[in-house]
Amino acid sequence: MKLTAHEEYGFRCLVQIGRRGPVTIPEISEAEGISQAYAAKLLRTLRQSGFIASVRGKEGGYSLARPAERIVVGEVLAALGGKMFDTAFCETHSGQAHVCAHTSDCSLRALWRRVQVALDEVLGKTTLQDLLRNEEQMTGWFDLPQPAASLPQRR
Repeated sequence: MKLTAHEEYGFRCLVQIGRRGPVTIPEISEAEGISQAYAAKLLRTLRQSGFIASVRGKEGGYSLARPAERIVVGEVLAALGGKMFDTAFCETHSGQAHVCAHTSDCSLRALWRRVQVALDEVLGKTTLQDLLRNEEQMTGWFDLPQPAASLPQRR
């Protein structure tokens, strides 16, 4: 299970807007180290999904369409890429057969459903407001142990 680049950078763009207020595509592109075209594509998805709004002109840019505490991470993830597991999963992973060989008895399906329930629980109660904290604050909020080795600091 991996987050796609689309999901990761989409969240990064949303956090930039949440932290900085009205921000332009070039500013987001620079801050996140992505092309302006890619930033525009991500922002289009976020705007069409109702998470951000855009204003044209000299004083324009992208801003949140609603307060950060009302933007749920699970909803953003669904808009950017969808759930890890949904009911259509089995239909799209049937191999060469028309119907999956494990349609009537699949222990993996039960596992993936449980993982999705756990993800939904965390992502459904986490908001953009929560993500505006720094990493140390988020680690404490999630009650996670401190990482053994720190990651390189981004400049």
